[in-house]
Amino acid sequence: MTVRIYIPRDAAALALGAEKVVEAMAGEIAARGLDATIVRNGSRGMHWLEPLVEVETAGGRVAYGPVKASDVASLLDAGLISGGAHPLCLGKTEEIPFLKRQTRLTFARCGVIDPLSLEDYRAHRGLLGLERAIAMQPAAIVAEVTESGLRGRGGAGFPTGIKWKTVLEARGPRKYIVCNADEGDSGTFADRMIMEGDPFVLIEGMAIAGIATGATKGYIYTRSEYPHAIAVMSAAIEIARAAGVLGASVLLGSAHAFDMEVRTGAGAYVCGEETSLLNSLEGKRGLVRAKPPLPAHKGLFDRPTVINNVISLASVPVILDKGAGYYRDFGMGRSRGTIPLQIAGNVKHGGLFETAFGLTLGEIVDEIGGGTASARPVKAVQVGGPLGAYFPRALFDTPFDYEAFAARDGLIGHAGIVVFDDTADMLKQARFAMEFCAVESCGKCTPCRIGSTRGVEVADRIAAGIEPEKNRELLADLCNTMKFGSLCALGGFTPYPVMSAMTHFPEDFSPVPVVEAAE
Repeated sequence: MTVRIYIPRDAAALALGAEKVVEAMAGEIAARGLDATIVRNGSRGMHWLEPLVEVETAGGRVAYGPVKASDVASLLDAGLISGGAHPLCLGKTEEIPFLKRQTRLTFARCGVIDPLSLEDYRAHRGLLGLERAIAMQPAAIVAEVTESGLRGRGGAGFPTGIKWKTVLEARGPRKYIVCNADEGDSGTFADRMIMEGDPFVLIEGMAIAGIATGATKGYIYTRSEYPHAIAVMSAAIEIARAAGVLGASVLLGSAHAFDMEVRTGAGAYVCGEETSLLNSLEGKRGLVRAKPPLPAHKGLFDRPTVINNVISLASVPVILDKGAGYYRDFGMGRSRGTIPLQIAGNVKHGGLFETAFGLTLGEIVDEIGGGTASARPVKAVQVGGPLGAYFPRALFDTPFDYEAFAARDGLIGHAGIVVFDDTADMLKQARFAMEFCAVESCGKCTPCRIGSTRGVEVADRIAAGIEPEKNRELLADLCNTMKFGSLCALGGFTPYPVMSAMTHFPEDFSPVPVVEAAE
């Protein structure tokens, strides 16, 4: 029986030398005449162990990592084919503590299957949600998604079912499903991992959304910085179309039509905002649109449009497969289901950790992340991307929940978690937030366009020790104007990192003026 050896083609694994490991493994297999084949899977999300090599044995998959090309010969000498002992052996993959502690619903297949094998996908409960959806009335599908408690996984956590219901009830000659895969937040990679490691789950989720709302066309809008995701996603769409999963009759024989394609943007951060994304998708400059009208009424090409994040759409198949109650059983308060945490920055165990809502920030950083990679004390954790608030250790008891974070002037956003040790200068981090906003602003509204530029100047005056108290007050006032006066979340959320840095780390905003020594 041919042995299957799994080596990821995920971008993170490729960046760490996975392709060289594949070349070395293929060469050794051929030279030794071994009955083995290499399967290019997605990443399991344990980035400190990449490239992670797994072998399928009678007792389950056994993992080795991190593997370099120079390790391949010794691994095979030690009996990798049968899961033999080696210094790089991690034991059974599913027993690795970081993975074992997770609740994988959306990422259940990521790293497990061949991403471009529809047979593999079906063998792991793939398309069961779509099959059920085809037998349901659109309103019943919407009700199921609403009952599950699923909320947007890329921004403010708006209930997915309400958005779908609005589009279902809207009138128009055509409707669209748009997947926001413009993953631009620092320290986030969940969307990319799904597209590279389990693309069919996104296709299935979008097809279900189409049936539920009456949309017949879908677009995945992603960024040019994701060439591997674009290639895998495009290939998966072709495979799904050839197999009759997409096209004039979804799942061969149903009365529903749905097709889709990938569109690539130039990588403007503001195009992660849904109306800027729509303008870009239409071939226009990525400028924010004033609301109303909402995209659910007049979105892409002025037609009713569902816009959801990758993780939101990829979570739909398991809800339809196992039922709203099953999904809703996970989580806390109004935050139901699971959330794929993306742990990054100065952290020992960086990677993707899917779990039910409710873990505290301290548990995530200290227990799961293992503290800082530098072994220095954690000073701050930024949650929600470059526009997320900085949380000090005093707030590490905050549970991962939309309302709990909002109550402490924070936001979950795309669930990116970036860790900083005690060498971080929070004034510099606040300045970076303003500079980032100034660079990425679409320029349409004054509070964002001008406010961010003035914010950089004020931060520089504070750093130089020029009237620090007066300039701190000015910076706070500027943040208030941006928060309530900006057209979209880019200008509106920039105050979160700035104000949290000033509030929780005031010592970094009181620099000692530099005095030149007399000659």
